[in-house]
Amino acid sequence: MRLILVDDEPLARGMAREYLATHPDIEIVAECANGFEAVKAVTELAPDLVLLDIQMPKLDGFEVAELVGNKTRIIFATAFDQYAIRAFEIHALDYLLKPFSQERFDGALAHARASLASALPRQQAAVREASATRDRPLGRVLIRDGARVHVVAADKIAWIEAQDDYVQIHADGKAYLKNGTLGELEAQLDAGRFLRIHRSCLVNVEHVARIEPAGRDSHAAILADGTKLPISRSGYQKIRAVMQ
Repeated sequence: MRLILVDDEPLARGMAREYLATHPDIEIVAECANGFEAVKAVTELAPDLVLLDIQMPKLDGFEVAELVGNKTRIIFATAFDQYAIRAFEIHALDYLLKPFSQERFDGALAHARASLASALPRQQAAVREASATRDRPLGRVLIRDGARVHVVAADKIAWIEAQDDYVQIHADGKAYLKNGTLGELEAQLDAGRFLRIHRSCLVNVEHVARIEPAGRDSHAAILADGTKLPISRSGYQKIRAVMQ
């Protein structure tokens, strides 16, 4: 079994290495100190299992899980017990509460072995389901670009347009391409801030400078940076109600 060890604390990684030394069937293929490194390592190395901390710099453990999808199975290892329910909602194999014993660690690995020998992973579908039903809207959007990960704050996003099976996100003068549909992203963002003004366009009303006529019975939204976006008839009623 090929494993990636992810924790921002060197001592925690050292303890895990000691515990893993008693398992000759497990190979540590990488060690990572933050979420960005973890996503890159999983993408490049395709491990069977990741031992993953939750509170880390740059990306936390749940954001790593969302980005890697069904590429691997995950055992969370953290000093905080308040994330356990969320961890099992995304079908993590186990949740180790630091400091944990060798016996507890061995039990988690036994569970991982059994999982690898049985059903296909369901983690990606579970993460998407958890994201879609999350009570709070997204505060930031994660965009994977090969081995790189962009983290874009939701309030920085000016508008989003549909691009076949992708969406193009416009923020701070840059454009990012993200896998998924406009409807999926719309469902996760703050409905009070992001409005569908056209079937292929979602706009952040806080970035709209004004609405002006664009022809007979048509209108356009003019953003603070001068971008001009078409507004459908139904979209006009929605944005007009918000901006009054």
